[in-house]
Amino acid sequence: MNKGNLFVVVAPSGAGKTSLVAGLLEQERNVRLSISYTTRAPRAGEVDGVNYHFVDRSKFEAMIAAGDFLEYADVYGNYYGTSRRWIENELSGDHDVLLEIDWQGARQVRKLFPHMVGIFILPPSLEELRRRLQSRGKDAPEAIERRMASAREEISHVLEFEYIIVNERFEAALSDLVSVVRAARVSRAQQSIRLAARLGEFK
Repeated sequence: MNKGNLFVVVAPSGAGKTSLVAGLLEQERNVRLSISYTTRAPRAGEVDGVNYHFVDRSKFEAMIAAGDFLEYADVYGNYYGTSRRWIENELSGDHDVLLEIDWQGARQVRKLFPHMVGIFILPPSLEELRRRLQSRGKDAPEAIERRMASAREEISHVLEFEYIIVNERFEAALSDLVSVVRAARVSRAQQSIRLAARLGEFK
C-alpha cells in the first residue's frame, strides 16, 4: 500500500476544475499536482515543466512504447499522458498526488490503482456550462458545440466516481473538495499505513 492518496479529478471543460484544483493546492500543501506530458504547442504564458511537459510526437510515442505512461489519450489530435514512474515515486512518500484527467484516463488509472479517490466536478446545469464557455470568449461557436457534446459524454460517466461536487458557488465547491481530501487522508486504510508503528503501541 502507498502512504499517499491518489486523487483523480474529472470535469467537463468549463466546470471550473482548474480553479478548484488551484484553490485546493493553495490550502493543502501536502498535495502534489501531476504535470502531464503533451504534444501540443505551448500557449502564451505556459511554461515547460510547470503547466505541461511539452514533447514532440515522436518522443511521446517512444514513451508509449517504453510503457512510461500511467494513462494517455489522443485529444483533438494531440497526445496527453501521465508519467507512471513519477506517480509511483510520489505515492511512496508521505504526501498525496492529484491528477486532472478525463473519464477515460480515470478508468485506466483505476485498473492500476484501485484505491484511487475519484472526484467529479459538475456544473450546476448544461445551460450554465454553455454560458461559462461563451463568456470566456476563447472559442468559436462550433468549438463550443464540440465542447458541449464532449461535456455530455463526460457527465454520462459521473456515477463511476466516489465523490460528486457541484460547482455552483466556488467557495462552497472548494470547501467540499478540501473536505474530501482531508477525509481520505484520515481514512482507516491510510492511517493503518501511516500510523502502523504508533498503533502497535496500543496492543
